[in-house]
Amino acid sequence: MVEEYMALLQCAKIQVDRAYSRAVNAPTFLKRLMNITGMSEKWVAARIKQKGDNKCISWKNLKDIVLAHPDAKKRVNVFALSIYGLVVFPKALGHVAEAVTDLFDRLDKVVTPKSR
Repeated sequence: MVEEYMALLQCAKIQVDRAYSRAVNAPTFLKRLMNITGMSEKWVAARIKQKGDNKCISWKNLKDIVLAHPDAKKRVNVFALSIYGLVVFPKALGHVAEAVTDLFDRLDKVVTPKSR
């Protein structure tokens, strides 16, 4: 967020009646799921479903990862994604929606300050 404001400060011709934004290369639902789960593109693509207007992945598929993935951090991330998706976004019953994976993908990339 601060970077965006700093970029605006360096613009030569800022107009007060305009909204400024920067194009974001947002990863696709498939790429975000691959990042969070650590699974292959083929595995993830085979499990993505369309529910109404939203893409989602079944809780059962995520549960299988939680039970069998060799990386403990990935298991915890997928478990948290599953619980959060099912409790906070229960619209697609039994499925975790695309909006949840976007949030978790962003959280995984957040840099936290060191404790002093």
